[in-house]
Amino acid sequence: MTVLPTFAIYVAAAVAEIAGCFAVWAWLRLGKSIWLLAPGALSLALFAYLLTLIDAPAAGRAFAAYGGIYIAASLAWMFAVEGRLPDRWDVIGGAVCLAGAAIILFAPRAS
Repeated sequence: MTVLPTFAIYVAAAVAEIAGCFAVWAWLRLGKSIWLLAPGALSLALFAYLLTLIDAPAAGRAFAAYGGIYIAASLAWMFAVEGRLPDRWDVIGGAVCLAGAAIILFAPRAS
């Protein structure tokens, strides 16, 4: 498993998932148009497809490692899109999650 393509796929999947979920949030919580749900659904479908590109022997392991990337990407989204600065606890928690994802993905395992 190569690190850069795997990381790029996870980041793309996180952006797609967060964008799709945010479309629902914007409609229900921010009063935006219901028409946001159509691109949101496409974005969620893209997210699911992207996770199938991860080279892992089990879907559960690919999904578990993705969780750490998702958490860090959500904090970046909060800053970039919502304009809210993550606090030190957000940053520390995100770093711990990324470390956990790296352990899951790259730990040496017997074949």
